[in-house]
Amino acid sequence: MPYAQSDGASVYYERHGAGPAIVLVHGSGGHHAIWWQQAAALREEFTVVTLDLSGFGKTELSVPRTEFDSQAFHSDVVAVLDQEDLTDAMLVGQSIGSIAALRAGLVRPGRVGSVVLGHSLGGISHPELKELAAADRAEAVKLPVIDRLLTTRFQQERPDLTFLFRQMGTFNVATMQDLRNLDTDGPGLDEIRASGVRIAFLAGEKDAVLSVRTVTRAHELLDGSHLEIVPGAPHSMYWETPQAYNAALARLRRTLTAPKEAA
Repeated sequence: MPYAQSDGASVYYERHGAGPAIVLVHGSGGHHAIWWQQAAALREEFTVVTLDLSGFGKTELSVPRTEFDSQAFHSDVVAVLDQEDLTDAMLVGQSIGSIAALRAGLVRPGRVGSVVLGHSLGGISHPELKELAAADRAEAVKLPVIDRLLTTRFQQERPDLTFLFRQMGTFNVATMQDLRNLDTDGPGLDEIRASGVRIAFLAGEKDAVLSVRTVTRAHELLDGSHLEIVPGAPHSMYWETPQAYNAALARLRRTLTAPKEAA
């Protein structure tokens, strides 16, 4: 599989299927392989691109690092977009991957038609949203990490997939504690509107990290955005409820595929 060069990193990525492009950007415990349930299901209708951000999976760093600037992750996404010469791509971020996805969309609006902010506000700079997200985090940290990401019922009924979920993060050099600038100098609502890139918020009803209330308010503030709330789904919806997640992505890809001028 190919690599794309990005500021001292050889970014590993994979391309599957054919059709309108969906680029999947993982979160802090992930890498390209977490999308196994998405690539297999969506590649019959869409081009599915998965990648490893710097410090994750099989991406190779020219110089070892102990800290990773989250504001620079979008360069990895842009490198893949450019190398594959993608146009009208839909970038899908998972959790902190949404920060990279949104920044990449704003940097390459000619290649990106839409960005799906999965379980995240994508680092959007807005005082009310910052306050709401901080309140959500204050509640989330009261829970064990695994309980923030997967429901208790799923953990009890699928210990095999819960075990595999935990193992996925062990392939990464970077950890959540190594990431910097997650919530600093994000784009404002006016910048997003001016880009012409469509934005969709995708969240789970049972997300213990970011509440439905917060996501809904972000949607209200960003006029023209789309909102998908999946009933019963947790923060790691892509893993626990893949059929609902995949269906939501397919709907959004079909909905957001029209030319920007028609929005």
